[in-house]
Amino acid sequence: MSALAEYQQAFGAALFTHAGQDATSDADAAAVQMPAWLARLEAQPGFAVHRNTVMKGCVDALEANFPAVARLVGPEWMQAASAVFARGELPGGPMLLDYGATFPAFLSAFEPAAGLPWLPAVAALDRAWTESHAAADAPVLRADALHAIEPALLLEGRLRLHPAARWRWCADAPAYALWSRNRVDAGDMQQQDAAAEDAQIEWRPEGTLLTRPFEAVLHRWIDGPAIAFLDACDTGCTLGDAALAAMEADPAVDMATLIGVLIGAGTFTTLECAAPVA
Repeated sequence: MSALAEYQQAFGAALFTHAGQDATSDADAAAVQMPAWLARLEAQPGFAVHRNTVMKGCVDALEANFPAVARLVGPEWMQAASAVFARGELPGGPMLLDYGATFPAFLSAFEPAAGLPWLPAVAALDRAWTESHAAADAPVLRADALHAIEPALLLEGRLRLHPAARWRWCADAPAYALWSRNRVDAGDMQQQDAAAEDAQIEWRPEGTLLTRPFEAVLHRWIDGPAIAFLDACDTGCTLGDAALAAMEADPAVDMATLIGVLIGAGTFTTLECAAPVA
């Protein structure tokens, strides 16, 4: 490694650690395993400006990537939690849109969030939105593509999920209602009338489906059978087996309506069917 590369690597690492901030001599620097020149540089008051800039970038990125969480807990709580997270996990690349993949899991173990047990599920939906937004483009399966297929072949076919399709199930809280009412990104908020916005949230399990059939991310509430159907499709099950999984979740499910809703939302790209036996 060249001297310049070593300098850049050491300088970058020092921006994320306070290991040598009090080292003022070569002996002190050795004790913390930091080059003496870097320990002296880090001890200068001006170096804190660079470190604070990096930390603020991480905190701002988390607030931007988890807007529903930020709105629910308020800016001070969000900034404090983000700072704790950032000190333990730094961005893994230059794209800050990707930062925070483990933030929902962090909130599950974050003691100040213990009184907000639904918060990790809301954070998971914010993360799912980001993943859907950044996913690859792909064609969308049209409902009329299924009409010409014989029923026997249809049941043996496999629905291939769109790269942008994401779904989440929350058994303990109405995560979708909480998330959708607090997702403040104007680009993807679906309009709700005033009565719906002010209606009391029913505390029940909820599923969420996010898709991006065209340019914008769309989201909608889905039930347990739809979650079971999507889980089965995701593991490569045939349409028939996926339907059985949905009916195990609720024997009264209307499969035609369920499949129609999922296809209409842009959840799938193709239905792969075997060639008919001669």
